Amino acid sequence: METLSFKDHDHSRCISNALGSAERICEERSVRFTPLRRRVLELVWQSHGPIGAYEVLDRLRAERRRAAPPTVYRALQFLGDEGFVHRIESLNAYVGCTTPESRHNAQYLICGLCGEVAEIDVDEITSAIHHRAGDFGFEVRRQTVEVAGLCSRCRVEQGDGTSFD
Repeated sequence: METLSFKDHDHSRCISNALGSAERICEERSVRFTPLRRRVLELVWQSHGPIGAYEVLDRLRAERRRAAPPTVYRALQFLGDEGFVHRIESLNAYVGCTTPESRHNAQYLICGLCGEVAEIDVDEITSAIHHRAGDFGFEVRRQTVEVAGLCSRCRVEQGDGTSFD
């Protein structure tokens, strides 16, 4: 599992890797990675945490005055469809996906204090959901598993426990 702490993290390298992966994957899938889509993905990764569509829009408008909500939503829809970003439903926000090359049903750990999100991908959780849904004759088409709590840094700051970093 990834940690919810970004200490000793090379953020510019992280962004560069995400953009490079997206370019390569789009080429492999024969889909267009337009300059606007690239910039929106870059803005999501620059936030290095959950970012709302309107915050993306505000940042984009600082560069491109004519940017409009539908433009940003279409770019985010494309990025989500291709697996480059995930939508965090409870926060109405987006985060960059760390493994866009493989389709997956991730789960998210969301810190209720600092707002940091960690993406985990536990096959047993996905399998359990599909298995139990099948018991009810239910077909899963999309799943979102979000777990609210406190990251290790916030737990320490709150005096609720020791760090797991």
